[in-house]
Amino acid sequence: MEKLMFRFPATKKLNSISHVGVVGSGDLEILMEPLEGTYTEVLVRTGTTGFKETWSSVLERFFSQHDVSAMIKINDFGATPGVVTLRLSQALEVANDARYVKK
Repeated sequence: MEKLMFRFPATKKLNSISHVGVVGSGDLEILMEPLEGTYTEVLVRTGTTGFKETWSSVLERFFSQHDVSAMIKINDFGATPGVVTLRLSQALEVANDARYVKK
């Protein structure tokens, strides 16, 4: 099991927490929660070792377009870069959807 940590600058606030995906063959789980501050912190736990540069590129691309302040935990089971981007987009959509915000 490899653990990777990344940090990206952020200017936007996240509305609420979200949880999408499952840890299973070729997929991943994302837990996203608001973070006070001007950065996003991403912890990736993966059973596939040796892909830090790939993870860095995928995450840099995503957070250059979606600079939300959040703590994100990703539990990976061999997801492709496309699946990572899809799940991140889904988690962001759920976290910012007013129907899911706790009042």
